[in-house]
Amino acid sequence: KEEFYETIRYFNKQLKLHRVTVILNTLVNAEDLINGNYDEVILATGIKPRTPKIDGIDHPKVLSYIDVLKLKKQVGKRVAVIGAGGIGFDVSEYLAHEGESTSLNIDAWLKEWGIDKTLEARSGIEGVEAEIPESPREIFMFKRSKGKFGGNLGKTTGWIHRATLKNKKVQFINQVQYTKIDDEGLHYVQNREHKILAVDNVIICAGQIPFKELLEPLEAQGIKVHVVGGADVAAELDAKRAIYQASRLVAEI
Repeated sequence: KEEFYETIRYFNKQLKLHRVTVILNTLVNAEDLINGNYDEVILATGIKPRTPKIDGIDHPKVLSYIDVLKLKKQVGKRVAVIGAGGIGFDVSEYLAHEGESTSLNIDAWLKEWGIDKTLEARSGIEGVEAEIPESPREIFMFKRSKGKFGGNLGKTTGWIHRATLKNKKVQFINQVQYTKIDDEGLHYVQNREHKILAVDNVIICAGQIPFKELLEPLEAQGIKVHVVGGADVAAELDAKRAIYQASRLVAEI
């Protein structure tokens, strides 16, 4: 851990010593980099959502988590979320509240978790009823595997995310196979039984894959290319790992 932070401190110091040109709002293609006569290229282009192979995945009901969180596309009142990893939980929590987040309002947050800030209640919680805002949507979270939802979330915070969704009455449905998405909704199989869930939208949160479309054309031109972060390994994105990887690479170059 100390070696990691020492690397970060060293990297920050080097940035101050060298002139770094920053170009924003620019879509870079392979030709730009090839014509730029760069000695080496580092691809830190991150990830893109993985699209599962489900019949009807292009149906108008279907949205990606990028559509929901970044592009703010409209989402209906009855929603199926495919994927129960960190992204699936983030999207479900986002859709389960409206207005100001209670995490930005301490009094609202205390009410939601049943905490008496005056400490008149024993331990600040005894006998205090949680006041949980009703979810503006009916949410169904799906995953193909068995076991509890959110089992791979952080050990110290995973229970919070699970409790939040349970309080919002999110329904958890596991051990399923998706068959298709159409006007009727999401078709799936569970325990050999074919089922149809009528929903307004299906949100795809089925993980991510590396986004490194520039790699092959650059390598084909003999350019030395390094790939770091999510563009290198998309599974279980780890910011600390990505920063360490990039910092060590720049120090070596």
